[in-house]
Amino acid sequence: MRRLLHALLLGLVGAGIVHIAVLLMVPEFSERDAWSRLAMASDLYRVTPLVPEPGGAPVVKSVDPLFQAVACRFDLEDGPVQVTAPANVPFWSVSVYDRNGHNFYSFNDRSAANGALDAIVLTPAQMIEVRKELPEGLEGSVFVEADIGEGIVVIRGFVPDQSWKPAVERFLRQSACKLRQF
Repeated sequence: MRRLLHALLLGLVGAGIVHIAVLLMVPEFSERDAWSRLAMASDLYRVTPLVPEPGGAPVVKSVDPLFQAVACRFDLEDGPVQVTAPANVPFWSVSVYDRNGHNFYSFNDRSAANGALDAIVLTPAQMIEVRKELPEGLEGSVFVEADIGEGIVVIRGFVPDQSWKPAVERFLRQSACKLRQF
């Protein structure tokens, strides 16, 4: 019985030490999420390259070297967000994430009209307002209904070889992320 109590006490002390260590590490790891890194790099509604500056670390690590990417943070409480870019690359894709980094919507150039990127991210309540009367010029837009407050849009361009690199860089540079009022 004495050995059992000793083992239980030792286990509780060990669990307490692990718990305290994890709590002390939370601030370190919470500052490394994508939202925090993008917030340090730029403001809301600003397209931010995800490539490192010369000699620097990337804002968000990319897993595929054949893709270049930009990101834009947004807050749907300010209004719907329109993301646009021209159609002049072999392939592009867009992902919409909530503030915690959970991907809840993705699409690519095969889903878009004319291959150009034109997407509107909005809340269900904002979507109801848009459905009442679709604003002119948005007939070909991809509407992303998101039940979130803040989020991130990531635009990726595929670079099959170095000859495409200038076109993909221009595509990403010309991409826009702006508030849209209806």
